[in-house]
Amino acid sequence: MSGSRAIMRAMKAGLCLLVLSLAAGARPAPDGSFVRVSPRDARYLELTDGSPYIPVGLNMIAPPTRGLSEDASLEAFETWLRNLSSNQGNYIRVWLSSPFWDIEHEASGVYDSVKARRIDRMLEMCRRYGIRVKMTLEHFRSIGENVRQPWADKAIHHVSRGGPAKSIADFFDGGEPRDQFRRKIGWYARRYGDQPIVFGWELWNEVNAVRGGDYMAWTEAMLPELRRAFPRNMVMQSLGSFDAARIREAYRRHSTMPGNDLAQVHRYLDLGASLEICKGPMDVLAADAIREVKSYDPGRPVLLAESGAVEPRHSGPFKLYQADREGVLLHDVLFAPFFAGAAGPGQIWHWDVYVAGNNLWHHFARFADVVRDLDAPAEGFEPLMLEHPRLRVYVLKGRKNTLVWCRDLRNDWRSELERGEKPQSLRGLRLDLEAVLGGSGAQARIYDPWKGRWSKAALRKGRLTLPPFTRSIVLRITR
Repeated sequence: MSGSRAIMRAMKAGLCLLVLSLAAGARPAPDGSFVRVSPRDARYLELTDGSPYIPVGLNMIAPPTRGLSEDASLEAFETWLRNLSSNQGNYIRVWLSSPFWDIEHEASGVYDSVKARRIDRMLEMCRRYGIRVKMTLEHFRSIGENVRQPWADKAIHHVSRGGPAKSIADFFDGGEPRDQFRRKIGWYARRYGDQPIVFGWELWNEVNAVRGGDYMAWTEAMLPELRRAFPRNMVMQSLGSFDAARIREAYRRHSTMPGNDLAQVHRYLDLGASLEICKGPMDVLAADAIREVKSYDPGRPVLLAESGAVEPRHSGPFKLYQADREGVLLHDVLFAPFFAGAAGPGQIWHWDVYVAGNNLWHHFARFADVVRDLDAPAEGFEPLMLEHPRLRVYVLKGRKNTLVWCRDLRNDWRSELERGEKPQSLRGLRLDLEAVLGGSGAQARIYDPWKGRWSKAALRKGRLTLPPFTRSIVLRITR
């Protein structure tokens, strides 16, 4: 009897912990299904059980560490996860090579299984909160020679420090460095292979930023290695911010490369960029990045995997972040890519100083509200733009659902953050969607993403008058 009572007490305690966890914003961990490219529509993602999956989240590379113990750092990271999860987020990206997680920190080819317990704890947190993780293996750009960015240098790989490479070019082109990288993939596979919590494995952060070597040929050689090591997870590569015309051909090759499951693109608001579009409205530059990559006909999902705003030439976080208490930039990063045909919302950088710093987590819930119960692979979405004198009208025309995102073309970061102009209340604006919807009967709902409210819409012959709103508003029309 005493044993039975102990079991009952343990079960009750576990139930209480579960209730407390859910009340705090946690959600059940993902089941045994993995994320994959949808066989129903290769432009979108789904789970291996056939249910649709839209990755709603952000880059959350590593926890804060300055002046903190390991436990305190992980507690801060968990706070971010909890905030994301309680706002319907389901995805993050981490750099396994960042100092906090890095298991190859003492010597080249030596992997610290004790330090890997931090990764174990991170993955367990993600299971607790129902958040899948993109695992990025590396980010360094030099190995002790011609160091321009100390945060991106890893001198232990140079032969002078006992490493396998004579230079960064040799690291990518040489046989022994390649063999060693394969061994590193194998080490991760033995410890973290076959885990549904992993969204996918990414070889490198912005590999074209390295200081030498044929990184494209290296990528073509290493993607199959990732595939063999993680047959049930997606595998991918990333390039740097698409802010110059000279990067176009690299992106074309990267986006259509065999074995690269995602056509990922990075792009930032950057007043030092050579492409003028990178200096304009955030929704325009984000949507353009998706359209550009889709024009290469990659035959796979496209994601804006890094975005945000920076000081010229990525010299620091955008100085106007502090003024963006309403999250105007984050809103545009989330909505514009998806309405341009991406497989999900854009994924913001500056998770700490901007998103957490301004407490903008609710924006993830606002996007998730719009796509709730949406089966994107079943819709066959056609992205369109409609002419309007006051709005940029983004349309996703689907078989059952048509989504419309209306963005005030007179409101952007310059008007609101730089000049301090309050967004105008737009009243009495009419939309004509007859050419999109045809003559079929349809029901419409309107969502205000700044208030988090749904309302009914009176749609007559494809036309309607929008309710008063500021900045943007969304329609979801169901046939």
